[in-house]
Formats: sequence, structure tokens, C-alpha cells
Amino acid sequence: MPVDQQTIIAVNGNVVQCRGAWTLSNLNDLERRIERLRWPEDQEVICDVGEVTAMDTGGALLLHRSLDRLARLGKVVSVRGLKPEFAELVRLVQAKARLNHASPAQQAGWEKPPLPSVAVGRDAVVRALAFLGETTVAIGRSLLRPRSIRWKAMLRVVELDGVRALPITGLLTFLVGVVIAYQGAEQLRKFGTNIFIVDLVGISLLREIAPLIVAILIAGRSGSAYAAEIGTMKVTEELDAVRTLGISPINLLVLPRTFALVLTLPLLTVYADILGVFGGMLIAAGQLNVSFTEFLDRFEEAVAVRHLLIGLAKAPFFAIIIALVGCYQGFQIRGGVDDVGRHTTISVVQSIFLVIVFDAVCSVVTSWWDL
Repeated sequence: MPVDQQTIIAVNGNVVQCRGAWTLSNLNDLERRIERLRWPEDQEVICDVGEVTAMDTGGALLLHRSLDRLARLGKVVSVRGLKPEFAELVRLVQAKARLNHASPAQQAGWEKPPLPSVAVGRDAVVRALAFLGETTVAIGRSLLRPRSIRWKAMLRVVELDGVRALPITGLLTFLVGVVIAYQGAEQLRKFGTNIFIVDLVGISLLREIAPLIVAILIAGRSGSAYAAEIGTMKVTEELDAVRTLGISPINLLVLPRTFALVLTLPLLTVYADILGVFGGMLIAAGQLNVSFTEFLDRFEEAVAVRHLLIGLAKAPFFAIIIALVGCYQGFQIRGGVDDVGRHTTISVVQSIFLVIVFDAVCSVVTSWWDL
């Protein structure tokens, strides 16, 4: 089988184009072709492997050696179009090669090896968008075919991330309501406007603070658990077994967690609203002599239903952000246990950051609309 027709490596400007089957049966032809190849003279070289149709360990090793050769020549090399199944194989070959060339201290784990100069895989933004697109398609298909949803797994997540989160969520929002009312009481007492403590506690909690506190709690409690669970499954090769059985990891792991949080987070927000307002009522009665009856009468008059609805409307979007970020970071784990911990931390930080950014955008938009 001629190499020019089936398995090709060629140079076009600063792009090294690889096509066909990079397998053991073509390895000799490929090696001879690479030896005769005239590498690009540019400092930045792109290796396009988007048209590689097959790859085994031999092909991955040859690709790694070629990239390493370019790196030793002082080139900055990036790989474009590498399919996920081939990318995992190349990463394994690279990890093995780095271990073989590491010092005894590095092999024992006492000294970290230097960072590789060759970046394998697509850009992180592209991977995130691909994950988001695949998940969106899977969600759409599940909504069209509700029977395909794994209801038992979803209800299990509702129990773990919803029911079991009630104590910590209720305690924290109760204390937040107490703090807001206590700090407000100090100022309102000076002007004799004690009754306005109801406006302060009611609007701030229902509209902004309770949904945000609940989302941050769930991001730290559940989002991190998603990343750790999926990452551990990947390290122990359980995900490979799932794919071998023909089961989509998105349908098995991502969708039940996403649907469960979308259902759970608004309910937790209502629960947090009630306990937060109750905490404010206690301080209003103790510090400002505003009785429970007066508090509730003023609450009904001053706090419009739209504040509650705005807070509840944000909760499902917070849930989607937390679930997708946690699951995505779990799928990005490549190394061992230390990599699980690192991506778990990243998932919490990214979830909280995106939740706060989304909340800020919602605040600006609702302000424009006079809501």
C-alpha cells in the first residue's frame, strides 16, 4: 500500500500535515518519509493531524518523537485537530517518555520534571466549547425523550445535593439574615426608621444574597464532588469501560447531575429565603422592637413578588454553571490523585467566579429594565 495514497506527512508553509493511518503497519514508510522531510523554517510550527484516521501506540510514539525533534530545534510546536481518542494515547506516550528520561529523583516523585515545551491538544477554550455543545445536544435529546433520562441516578443526586444540604444551607442563610438585620439596626435606630429593617432584609435576601449564598455553598459542596468523582473514574479507567460498553459518559454522569441541580437549587433558594428572613425577624424584634406581626405586615407591603421571582429565576442558571463546570473539570483530569485534587479546586474557583459574574450581569440587566 503506497504511503503517498494512504498515509501522508507533508509540509505546507509552517504547517506539517499528517493524514491517514499512523499505525505499526505503516511505521517504516512513515519513518523514511519523515527522515526525508524538510521541516519548516518558521519559529512557530503547527502540526495538523485532523485527517489522521487511525493511530496506535507506534504511531503515537512516532508523532511524539517528531514533535520532540522540532522542539529540540528551538521550534514552538502546537498540535491541531487531534481527536480525543488519539490525544489520550499521545499523552500516555509522552508521560512514559518523560518518565524514562527523568532523573531518579523525578522518577521517585521527589523532584518535578520540567514543563514540556510542546502543547498537545486543542486550546482549553475550544475543549470547553466542545463539551458545552455536546452537553447541550444531549440535554435537548433527553428533553425530547424523557424516558432516556436516568431518573434513579437523578433522584439520588437530588438526595445527596439537595436534602443533605438543607442543614448547612439553612444555618448559613439564617446567620446571614441575622447579620444583615443586626448591622442595619445600628444605622436605622439613629434615624428612628426601625420599620425599614423589613425592606433591607427582605429585598436583599430574596433578590440577591440568598440565591448567591446557596449557589456558592453548592459549588463548594457538590461541584467539587462532581469533579472528584468523574476524575477518579477516569484515573481508574472506569470511563474507558463505560465507553467500551457503548454508553455515553455525558448521558451517564453529566445529565443526571445537571437536571438534579436545576431542580434542587430553586427549592434550596426558597428554603434559604425563609430562614434568612426569619433570622432578620428575630433581630428586628430584639433590637428594634418590631414585632413579628408588624414585620410580616410591612413585608407584604414593601417586598414585591418580583424580588422573589428574580432570585428564583437565577437559581437554575447557577445550577447549570455549577454542574457543567464540575463535570468538565472532572473530564479534564489526566494524571493521578494529585491531578484530581488540582482540578477539584479549579472547579470550585471557576464555578464561584462564573456564578458571581452571571449574578452581576443579571443585576445590570434588571436595573436597565427597572425590575
